[in-house]
Amino acid sequence: MSIDQPRPESGSAVSTMSALALLEQRVGLTRGGTSVLGLAAALVVTGRLLPNRGLALVGYGLVVMLVLSWVLGRRNLSIEATRSELPRRVPARRTIEAELTVTSTRRQSAVVIEEKLDQQLGDSMRLGVPVLIPGVEVRHSYAFTPQVRGVFDVGPMLVEFSDPFGLTRRRQTIAEPETVIVHPVVEPVMDRIISREWEDPPIRPPVSRPWPTGFEFYGMRDYVHGDDPRRIVWRALAQYGKYMVREAEQGITDRVNLYLDSDVESHSPGRPSPTFEVAVSVAASLGVRHLKDGFSVSLDTNVQRHAKNFRGIGKRIPLLDLLAQVNPERTSLDLLLERMFVDPQRNAHNVVITPRISQSAASRMRLLLERGTSLVVVLVLSDETEPMTVHRAGGLRCNVIEVTPGIPLGSVFAAVGKSKVR
Repeated sequence: MSIDQPRPESGSAVSTMSALALLEQRVGLTRGGTSVLGLAAALVVTGRLLPNRGLALVGYGLVVMLVLSWVLGRRNLSIEATRSELPRRVPARRTIEAELTVTSTRRQSAVVIEEKLDQQLGDSMRLGVPVLIPGVEVRHSYAFTPQVRGVFDVGPMLVEFSDPFGLTRRRQTIAEPETVIVHPVVEPVMDRIISREWEDPPIRPPVSRPWPTGFEFYGMRDYVHGDDPRRIVWRALAQYGKYMVREAEQGITDRVNLYLDSDVESHSPGRPSPTFEVAVSVAASLGVRHLKDGFSVSLDTNVQRHAKNFRGIGKRIPLLDLLAQVNPERTSLDLLLERMFVDPQRNAHNVVITPRISQSAASRMRLLLERGTSLVVVLVLSDETEPMTVHRAGGLRCNVIEVTPGIPLGSVFAAVGKSKVR
């Protein structure tokens, strides 16, 4: 036995509904008002052609009623609304709670309060209010959850009302919109940019500057004048009878450049693009991590440099604000790699985040590695990833981190410190 399925609306029906909605938005006529207008026009024309004066008078009467309804519907309502204070910045996928308060100086009936929301924030809030009594506040709480990063407007808040006959409808703004910046998702990552692979010639970058403290324990040595007393290992004093200080692995640099491939042709389709959102999340997670560790962080996309030498945890918010606003561009990764060649400050650790590596991009990366550039490639994989991209990444002889939408970044980056150049 088959089950009847709802038939999809035809193209003509959809276009008719769109035309009626546009007419209501521009002129204020509801479907009932449009029907009355059509009936009035038909009666007037028929009364003129027959001729039948009675039909024409009925048609004119409908027109007068419609005009009267439109005039009554143009009045401004004495309604005031306030929205509770919204957070200026919020991470993606965190629920935002809001409360609106509506008051009126006159008795109003049958109004609808609507809070317009961007599609990425959720469905717009609509509240039907049967009666507004003067001096009595109407409160309503609602919540929405931003799904992706970006800069969105919450509002405007509108009141929708109609005339007593229901032939016209009008919307009046009662609260202006507020801007909310939604930051990308930040996950804990362990991008170990210090590695002993750089200690011995000839592969140590000739222009690198060591990060003096490091993060990984390497060993102990005798204390010499000028060493930081905080690095003294007091247990060693009891065991060996002399002062010894803790040594960390030698670092490469205290400068980190994050290069985000923003080529729209390379990323997976969709608005928003899944691979682009993951790439932005990787850049945000690495940037926050390095700022916390005291590094200087710069951020580039294919077209331009967005942040230069951000340092300190206080730059976390400005960096996330920038990443909330970046969008795909129609510029290839090659342009970004060319800027790496002419960067006057070569003593930096570079992280390239991309979903695709072309033959020309792979050639440029190999040249950068041959001249001693510190480079890590974060490859964003998806179902559309070309097999040659993975093959070219494997032939670069540098750390390549493969991330996939839906997989936690922390587990992927956990193995970075253990990997070495083969």
